[in-house]
Amino acid sequence: MNMALPLEKRVALVTGARSGIGHAIALELARQGADVAVNDVVDNAEVEAVLKAIEDLGRKAIATPADVSNAQQVAQMVDATIEGLGRLDVVVNDAGIEKKAPFLEVTEADFDRVIAVNLKGLFLCAQAGARAMVKQGGGGKIINISSIHEDLPMPGNSPYCASKGAVRMLTRTLALELAPHQINVVGVGPGAVATPINRDVLASSGLLDRLKAQIPWGRLATPEEIAQVVAFVASPAADYLTGTTVFVDGGMMHQATGL
Repeated sequence: MNMALPLEKRVALVTGARSGIGHAIALELARQGADVAVNDVVDNAEVEAVLKAIEDLGRKAIATPADVSNAQQVAQMVDATIEGLGRLDVVVNDAGIEKKAPFLEVTEADFDRVIAVNLKGLFLCAQAGARAMVKQGGGGKIINISSIHEDLPMPGNSPYCASKGAVRMLTRTLALELAPHQINVVGVGPGAVATPINRDVLASSGLLDRLKAQIPWGRLATPEEIAQVVAFVASPAADYLTGTTVFVDGGMMHQATGL
């Protein structure tokens, strides 16, 4: 007797799914039974590799390239997801960037770009996704990939921290507004993860050792460990979870003092 997978007959849209955490999330949702729309700002060989991996798991997959900070492109992305896969049940807002610099040296252009992708983009994708979910009925899940830095300061990365702090309150506010529509809005806050966004730390044994010393578990997370938590939040088992952030950090928030 075959057991139904937790996300069978559901459709998920994952932004920033070309690499890193987003890539792992797209694959894990597929393993749990979902068909997946794979978003990135580009449509290239890396995206094609994600699509193939999802299809190899027996699920449907389409590419939905879009700049998440562009409202028209986001609307087209959601429409393409529904046209290609039939519906939309889960939106995972993973697309994000950072521009590290001392506060006194942060440029207006860099600040604007980080906020545009990390905050405005998340807002636009959540809004377009929620509108589609309300129209089709039956509720849904909006999962915002935040960071421990929605709470934990990170000197030298002020625009990123500002964006994630705003995501914290946006998640909570949307959870209240969308609860009558049975749409859960939940943040997942990774700590230090071995992904391309941390390439500078990973390339320096000194920085890496200092970082590990601030994590009670003594190591960075893998993208797959974050993805498994996202898949749980997307599943019916987490239907009563909303308006909060689930931190996946090996205890780092309770010990870290910053690099």
